[in-house]
Amino acid sequence: MSFVTVENLKKQYRITERRAGTLGALRGLFHRTYRTVDALAGVSFTIDRAELVGYIGPNGAGKSTTVKILSGILVPDSGRCEVGGIVPCEHREKHVARIGVVFGQRTQLWWDLPVIESFDLLRDIYRIDRRAYASTRDELVDLLEIGPILDTPVRQLSLGQRMRCDIAASFLHEPEILFLDEPTIGLDVVAKKAVRSVIRRINRDRGVTVILTTHDMDDIEAICDRVIIIGHGEILWDGPIAELRRRVDNRRHLVVDLDSSGSTVSTVDLERWAAVAKFELVESDGDRVRFAYDPDRRSSADAIAAVTGAFPVRDLFVEAPPIEDIIERIYETASDRRSGA
Repeated sequence: MSFVTVENLKKQYRITERRAGTLGALRGLFHRTYRTVDALAGVSFTIDRAELVGYIGPNGAGKSTTVKILSGILVPDSGRCEVGGIVPCEHREKHVARIGVVFGQRTQLWWDLPVIESFDLLRDIYRIDRRAYASTRDELVDLLEIGPILDTPVRQLSLGQRMRCDIAASFLHEPEILFLDEPTIGLDVVAKKAVRSVIRRINRDRGVTVILTTHDMDDIEAICDRVIIIGHGEILWDGPIAELRRRVDNRRHLVVDLDSSGSTVSTVDLERWAAVAKFELVESDGDRVRFAYDPDRRSSADAIAAVTGAFPVRDLFVEAPPIEDIIERIYETASDRRSGA
């Protein structure tokens, strides 16, 4: 049975429009014009307990509206929404006790209090058993490496430090589901790796369901097994990331660093060779060249042999296309369909 159920969810916003300039402002005082925006236009999906799901889309796609409805902040215009058998907007107090939320641009910690005192306040708010609280808190402090800053007022923390503390705070009451909105914003590479590890570990060890919204596609690939893509208030894709790659762009990229100690190979020569050898020249930037090929038609070993046989090579490696490129294709296809192109 699904833990999260969303069926034909719809939400509209009424936005005031005003003409530019002083005259437009004066007219707006007496006669306002409005337009209606479909934030959600019949969104449906289900999520099982303990799933790790990425929920992504461009700005204005409907991500935040969906998360606010799932967390009980907003009431949908129509449709059905249940989380663990509860309608969030109808049983808010009971619902919020079971969820954790991290918003990258906001904090749930008290600005002028030391971090540890904010944690203690959350313990009292959620009525957490003191022994269970101490055990969970100490585990999170170690995993997120925030021990040295527990006595620091929140307002004196860097963005990266605050984000790690916010993530710890969201887990203190051991929620059943966690909503993460840009959880690694402002973090360096080491801190990002630690946060991703913590999320996956808590999901694995405690069965916490995770819904992640982010523009960082590295987070999606590192954390999530499944991705839901939303655009213009509609679901554009729902499935495993590997299947998304296979259906949208199954090619492999052969990234080559040419040895130009003898002579430089021109872009024209690269294009001519690629056309004959049945590669696609994706990019040429100085000595670095990126070719694309279909792994169903030629093996990586054959592709490497073809390139090394034609050009002096200093280094090379094979990779899948960046997930950003695949997501962009999904958006472009959806936009073309809406415009009738």
